[in-house]
This record gives sequence, structure tokens and C-alpha cells, in this order.
Amino acid sequence: MTTATLPQNRIPPSTHEFADIIHRLEAGGSMLPDTPENLMQIIGIYKAYAVPMDFYWRNLLYIAERVFLNPLPAFKYFLPQEYLDLHNHYAGDDADIRIWRGEATAHPELLEFIQKGELKQKLPKLLHHLWHDRINMEFAEACLRAMFWHRGMGGQFDPYLDTDEYKANADRAIRAFFRGNPAMLGLYNLFPEMFLEQVRELSYYANLGLFWEVMAPVFFEMSDLYDEGKISTVPEAMNFLVNGIFAIAGRPIYHHVYIGDECYEIIPKSKGFMWLYEAALPYVEAVFYRTSPFRGTKSYNAQAKQIPTDQNEFHYGILYADVFPVGSAGIPPTLLMQDMLHFLPPYLLDYYSQYCRGEDDMLIQLGISFQRSMYNVTSAVIQALRTALLYPLDDTNSKHLMANRQFFEGQLDRFKRPEARLRDIQQQDYR
Repeated sequence: MTTATLPQNRIPPSTHEFADIIHRLEAGGSMLPDTPENLMQIIGIYKAYAVPMDFYWRNLLYIAERVFLNPLPAFKYFLPQEYLDLHNHYAGDDADIRIWRGEATAHPELLEFIQKGELKQKLPKLLHHLWHDRINMEFAEACLRAMFWHRGMGGQFDPYLDTDEYKANADRAIRAFFRGNPAMLGLYNLFPEMFLEQVRELSYYANLGLFWEVMAPVFFEMSDLYDEGKISTVPEAMNFLVNGIFAIAGRPIYHHVYIGDECYEIIPKSKGFMWLYEAALPYVEAVFYRTSPFRGTKSYNAQAKQIPTDQNEFHYGILYADVFPVGSAGIPPTLLMQDMLHFLPPYLLDYYSQYCRGEDDMLIQLGISFQRSMYNVTSAVIQALRTALLYPLDDTNSKHLMANRQFFEGQLDRFKRPEARLRDIQQQDYR
């Protein structure tokens, strides 16, 4: 849409604090300004994120499906070859919908890192693990726990976890898993709710794993298209995400557990839970916006009132983060930043070498680029919701355009908080 046909030429200009950004959204743009530098940063980060994400989703499903209620899951991050070879449903020749033109099995850069790590040496997995020379699955677990803690954000997946049907399915799986283990069965009989709550959390492992199984090939394909010159603007990158959201919206969200040769359907595919409503939107809300304050940055003393009493008021996600390395999976996502550092494309490394104050500063710069990239993803979600719920951007009905306006203004109200980084990302020198 050209500037000459912007909707605000047919309705009065917005008087919102972020009026310029709202007008940009109404013109089909992103919250992130459209500059070559911004595009280069976000695409480079998508690529760097996709490689560890390819491990995250596989390991999350492995834990949900195989490790399950193992009381001593010491090797849950040691992904077996079966899951490295597991075909992504959205890549490869046998894909359900082929988003990425690459391979369906684990990414070659990921496999090399698993073998050699930062040390660039082939050592036993245990040595790499003890040296903490590995993908940081703690970040992925922090994300799913944020989703699990911020329950009740719409959809049917979460309410299903409290139904009698779910409890019966979980009970069958628990009893099968501990068959021949009278001690654990005895504990289960004594504390059934404790075990059930663990299974609910594992269902969120499956939920997030199935969500990221989609996002990894989306980001890989965006990186390839950028390298080929086929994505040349920030709005094009945003629209690729919007189209991907609608293409994959109906993929099933489920939780199966494999005990021996038998599959126990704790959440069957037949329930019809869908990716967009049961995984994507809760993820954005819980992880981008809410999460929880990293211990050490905020008091958890209720009397101090440093965190809200209402979970709806939580604002500790990447969209609000002051990017400084705290070595945690909380705010900011330092463990993810460390993972992405291993897979940065050369052009992003060159960019950081111009602006970083040495290698120690690179994590902070990477985190800020990640913040920019997630504002673009959030823009795609906002535009997708507007497409699904409201009216086209080029609608000629002024009432429809005003409804779109009110929707955009309502979304951007969440960034009026002083912690929000929406103001910062409008400036190219925010580094």
C-alpha cells in the first residue's frame, strides 16, 4: 500500500502516543522501522535462532514422549539419534507442508555443534555436558514453564488439562510407565495430584515442541530467501511470517507418550486442538509479554509490591527486557543469546565487530537484535489477528478502518509502560 492510500487519509490521524507506528501498521508495515540494517539484523537472528530451535523442539518432544516421569532424568538433554533423525513435518521431501527447502532431519550446523561444541573437539557427550558446552535446554524449559504458569490464555488446550478425560488418559500412562515399580506406584497412589501436575507440565513440553517444529523451518527459509535477495524489506519479512501463521494455523497440538511399543494418547490428535490458538498465541502472550522476573532483579516479597498481584500485569518478556547478561533463562534470555552466538551468519558477525566493545559486548548486541526481531514477529501476530478478526487494510469503509485503528491502538497500549522497548527500536543507534 502506498503512502497516498494510507487509511489515515480516509479517517482522522491517530492521536495515540505511538501514532506514527500505528499509521505504519495501517499501511501494512511492522512496528520495526523498515531499514536495511534492521532487516539484516532480524534475518541474521532468525537464522541464529533456528539452529538451536531445531534442537529445542526435538528435545522437548523427546522429554514429553519418552523421558516422561523418569524420577532421575539425568540424561534428558542427551538426545538420541532417533530424534535427531526425526523428520520435521514442514521441511524435506515428505513434508506435510514444505516451508523450508532444506532437510527434514537435524540441521548440519546443529549436528556439528553437538559433536564438537565450542571446544571444536570431538569428545564424549558427557564431557561436553559437564563443561556446559552444549545447547541450553534450560531456556526452552523456562519458556514452557512460563506458558504453564500463565494458564488460561484462551483456546481449548489448557482447559482440557483439568477435565476428567485428561486425568483418565494421564492415569493410564502413569500406571503403564511405573508398571513393575511398586515404590513409584505407591507414591502415585499417595500423591496423585502431584504426578498429574507433572504430566500437565509435560503436555506443555509437547505443546512448545510442536510450536517450535513449525518456527524452525520458517526462520530457515526466511534466511535462505534473504540470501537469495527475495526478502528485501522488513514488511516482506513480516508478511512471510503472517502467511506462515495462516498456512500452519490448523496443525494439530497433541501429547503422546511411548512406553515400550505402545502409544498412550494423553491428548489425542482427535481433540482438534490447533497450532495457532493452542500454541502460538499463548506462547506470544506468555513469553514475549509476560514471563516472570528473573530472581535477583525483582523482589518476590509480596509486601514489597515489586511484582504485580495480577498475572495479567506481568511485563517481563523480551519486548520489555533491559538487555544485560544475567546468565539465566529469564529476562533477558541470556541462555538463548549464548546458543545463538554459535550460529550467527558472517554478515551479522561483521556487523557486531563494527559496534561491539569487544567480545563480551556481543551477547548484549545480539540480545538487542533479538529484541528487534521479536517486535517484528509480534507485528506479524498483530497483523494476523487483524486479518482474522477485522478488516483489510485497504478497506474503503471508514467504519471498518476505524475498527482496525482501535484494534491497533489497543495492541500498542501495552507498550506505554516505561519498560517497553518499542520507543528504543525506532532508533537505529539503540545498541
